[in-house]
Amino acid sequence: MFGKILIANRGEIAIRVIRACEELGIKTVAVYSELDRDALHVKRADEAYLIGPAEAAKSYLNVDKIVEVVKESGAEAVHPGYGFLSENAAFVQRLEEEGITFIGPPASAIDSMGSKTKARDLMKKAGVPIVPGTTESVDTYEDAVRIANDEIGFPVAVKAASGGGGKGFRVALTEDKLKDAYEGASREGEKFFSDGTVYLERYLPNPRHVEVQVIADKHGNVIHLGERDCSIQRRHQKLIEEAPAPDFFMDEELRARIGKIGVDAAKAVNYVGAGTIEGMLQDGEYFFLEMNTRVQVEHCVTEAVT
Repeated sequence: MFGKILIANRGEIAIRVIRACEELGIKTVAVYSELDRDALHVKRADEAYLIGPAEAAKSYLNVDKIVEVVKESGAEAVHPGYGFLSENAAFVQRLEEEGITFIGPPASAIDSMGSKTKARDLMKKAGVPIVPGTTESVDTYEDAVRIANDEIGFPVAVKAASGGGGKGFRVALTEDKLKDAYEGASREGEKFFSDGTVYLERYLPNPRHVEVQVIADKHGNVIHLGERDCSIQRRHQKLIEEAPAPDFFMDEELRARIGKIGVDAAKAVNYVGAGTIEGMLQDGEYFFLEMNTRVQVEHCVTEAVT
């Protein structure tokens, strides 16, 4: 058990981590920018340190300063929360080099799941079902036409390899729409994620978006805490999450099968900590979509039912 941890975040997630630490008798260290000097997480933590100006790049993303505060405060570990440095493999490696524990997955898991093509390839090799499509980038429009016609069929989804949050996702219902979809997904990938590579998937017209909450220790033990239905979305961004998923489309056999897929996926990357396996459910078949290698905003939905 740690005696003191630093929370490299602010706002709601920092408060949630502080609350958990209070229950466990662990001292907490908050960090804050000049803008957040009077924020609740600063007042709630046992200690608080100023790490820079309002700009996140000069404060909450300032790795050198955060490491400096960890050492100054005597914290033994860092909890990243979500956003900021939570899925930054280089940050995790830096902490390891400094002898500081990162409360979360190893850098290798973050790196593997950070690219959707790499993640799909890894899951396919591990026997985890994925949406039919490519596991490598599709580098030219001509290749996209060939693969869509010969291997996947229409409608086809074109996705940015580093995309997320509804960005870098286009659908081509027919071949004459593929060029716009291919170029649009690539353009958004470059704009929002500095990565214009794309891949192709079979487009599932009426799926349920169901995710599995997993938690793992450093000894290879992985369990799931049930699923959340997050099918109510706007522009591919979640609006409402429900746990457990409603019975009108989820029976106990399917629930158990989806949970096992989540556990298998986490084991495939030697995961540690809390994470989420996102997947698509259609016609009784569940497919791995991606993994969020961090705590999420919606984890509290699962907390309420477990």
